[in-house]
Amino acid sequence: MNLFYEDVELGTSHTTPNHRITEADIADFCRLTRDHHPLHTDAEYARDAGFPGIIAHGLYGLSLMEGLKTELHLYDESSIASLGWDKVRFLKPLVAGDVIHVEMDFTAKRESKGRGIVTEAVRLLRGDEVVIDAEHVSLIRKRG
Repeated sequence: MNLFYEDVELGTSHTTPNHRITEADIADFCRLTRDHHPLHTDAEYARDAGFPGIIAHGLYGLSLMEGLKTELHLYDESSIASLGWDKVRFLKPLVAGDVIHVEMDFTAKRESKGRGIVTEAVRLLRGDEVVIDAEHVSLIRKRG
């Protein structure tokens, strides 16, 4: 699927396949971002803070939301830029072993300088529990 501005229908929903978070994923994000806070590296520290073990960074979850959305191939030929994430809420912790997926809906669209701006409501879910809730705005091409 490859959506251009004209193809986006408000209210349309898309769901990604499942993805399992691993301790290696969390460690890789620590390494890439240089954020080695003990909540993300020390299971005992995380348990003392009330978590079942090390937790993933909220920004890892947000990044994963974008990556999983990209695997839907919605904008392979039409994407110009991400204009930003708004209203981001980290509602529940992500832990190694969690199986998550993304659900997104188109909530708004408008033309701008010969291109299109689309707004997506995006949720990262563990089962039917929302872990991260956010809004994403994309700049995409129009046909022709």
